[in-house]
Formats: sequence, C-alpha cells, structure tokens
Amino acid sequence: MTALVSCEYGGPEVLQLARIARPAPGPGQVLVRVRAASVNPADWHFMRGVPRVMRLVSGLRKPSEIRLGSDFAGVVAEVGSGVTRFAVGDEVFGLRRGALAEYVVVSADGTVVHKPATITFEAAAAAPLAAVTALQGLRDQGQVQRGQRVLINGASGGVGTYAVQLAKHLGAHVTGVCSTRNVAMVQSLGADRVIDYTAADVTRLPDRYDVIFDTVSNHGLGALRALLTERGRYIGIGGGTPHAQVWLGPLPRMAGMAVRSLVGSSTMGTFVASGNARDLAYLQPLLADGTLRSQIDRVVPFSQVVEAIRYLEQGRARGKVVVVMPPG
Repeated sequence: MTALVSCEYGGPEVLQLARIARPAPGPGQVLVRVRAASVNPADWHFMRGVPRVMRLVSGLRKPSEIRLGSDFAGVVAEVGSGVTRFAVGDEVFGLRRGALAEYVVVSADGTVVHKPATITFEAAAAAPLAAVTALQGLRDQGQVQRGQRVLINGASGGVGTYAVQLAKHLGAHVTGVCSTRNVAMVQSLGADRVIDYTAADVTRLPDRYDVIFDTVSNHGLGALRALLTERGRYIGIGGGTPHAQVWLGPLPRMAGMAVRSLVGSSTMGTFVASGNARDLAYLQPLLADGTLRSQIDRVVPFSQVVEAIRYLEQGRARGKVVVVMPPG
C-alpha cells in the first residue's frame, strides 16, 4: 500500500509517499480501507520534531514512528478473530497514528466507531481529533454549563469551528474571534457574537467570560486572565507556528498558567486530548443530524498530501483540510 512517511526531521520536503507492506489485522483488530483522512497541526509537529523537547519521546535524532496522520474514515476490509462490533463492509471513522495511508489496522475496542450514513467520508475524516479536542476542552476541562458565556479564540480553525458548535450545543452564549474573511463563516456555525481581531482587540473590550477556549495563544496570559469572571476557566490548547518556541514550545506558557492559578478563584490550564470511542460515540448523533458539521477548507487527493501539510503550516486554514484516497 501507499503511505505518507517521514524518516527524518525537517520541513515538508522530508515527506514521501512510500510503498510499504499492507498490514493484516490480528485478534481483536480490524483492517480499514481508508477513503479519506485529514491533516492536523500534530502532523507538522511530528514531521519537524518541534518543539524539540518532544524528541525525548518521538526520537532524538530521527522519528521513531515514521507514519503520519491521525484521522481516518473508510470501510472495514478485514476483521480479526474475536471481533463482533464490526463486519466487512461497515463504514467507520476514528483515530489511529499512521492514518495518512491507504489502509490502517485499528483495535476493534479502540478509537473507532460506525460512520453516520448521513455524512460523507470527508466530513467524517475531518472530525475525530479536532472535534474530540473541542469536546474535551469545553465539556471536561471548561465544565461549560448552560447559560455561561464562552469565548472561542481562533474560532475559524480546525478545532475552533467544532468548538463554536459544541459550546452552543452545551447551551452557552458563544463569542468567536477570527479575521474579517471568516466572520460570516463563524456566524453560520452558530456563534452569538463574532469579534474581528483586525478591527478590535478582544483583551481591551469590557466583556467577561466564564470559559475561554484558546486555540491560538496569541495574547498574554495576564490580559486573558483579566477577561475571566471570578470563577472563570481558561483552557489553552497550543497555537504558534513551526518556527516559534522551537525548543520548549508551550512549557513556559504552561508554567505561567500554573502560577496564575495559585492566586484567586479563576483557573488557567491546558491539556492533551485523549482519543476514545466513548467521545466519538458522543459525537456520532450530532454529526448525523447536523447539529455538528465539519467545516472543510479544501479536499485534496492523496498525491497532494505534502502540499496539504505545507498549507496547514501557514495557519490560515478555514476549518479542516481533508485528503481523499484513490479508489481501489
């Protein structure tokens, strides 16, 4: 099969579409013929090995795992012994490292669920990592309650577009922050108010929020803390560019959050999303009935996946970038 691989750290030029052995499912596993996958900032982090502190885990001199990708949607091609949840021909979607390939093997008890019949493979492939991150950030970390005021900073990005919709689903009054060209799009996702950051600095406005969900980390922590209500919560999930803070990445900012949380009743923190079938199952009916929809910037063929990652690195994608596999 063909898979996207990165055998050394660097920019998109280190990526290659390589022919490798097609995996076979073992006991309790399923083999999925990938129909669509999506790219995420995690892909360029692993590709470049930045921040460099992550190389303590991902490989000091070169990547210990050469496959890239997380999100997939496709059709079950084979099932291993003992599998009862899935059958050959089932349409599924989920999370698996190495998803940017023609086939992936996934544990039947892992992060994979049936794809709603009402959505396309492209829409399903866009959702897993970004939507689960938004869900866990708002529901679990932010503990969003009905009637609360929620600010989504970076509302037009991959995670942000899902966050706007999920915050509304949880009953919040939602304010999104984005650029001029994305205001109408964020409004269409259900935001009650949209702030164009080219026209107004959100940290200088008088509004206060119960929860701030920050996907871009482009403001100082002190200014953001001042936007919180007395018991408000700030959740930051990254941001930045491939060439910013290449050594320690978010660690200094995380330390700043911890220090500020020691004083007063509002809190600041971050988290790393944990993929699981339970949260994907939570998203299933929302995707099926249109409560949650995938905002897709562009769909490209697998042959152009390197350019898709190059484009994502620029930080200008409006929602998700999806890759479709050749028919077979």
